[in-house]
Amino acid sequence: MERQLACRVDDLADGECLRADTDPPVAVYRVGGAFYATADSCSHEEWSLGEEGEVDGFEVTCSLHMARFDVRDGRALCLPAIRALETYAVEVVDGDVFVAHRRTADTPAV
Repeated sequence: MERQLACRVDDLADGECLRADTDPPVAVYRVGGAFYATADSCSHEEWSLGEEGEVDGFEVTCSLHMARFDVRDGRALCLPAIRALETYAVEVVDGDVFVAHRRTADTPAV
């Protein structure tokens, strides 16, 4: 995956997430002033985390079945999810937030 524009820094307040229309779509999170990106779809069942997820600190909760994930590394934190989310490198340049390069959940977060 080449670097793609996901959003502007001003599009997200701290503690919010959004669905970026990249290819593939990703969920972008802003936590403590830092940006993180994961696969947009919950690993338990196809449901948008960027549009429907609830962020609490470094955790996002899928509103469909309440699965929780760590946005920093994609780890599934509770059932019904057992698979981690894919994570993506994030780069902020001149107020733009870019995502790039598929990463595994075992790779440290940006």
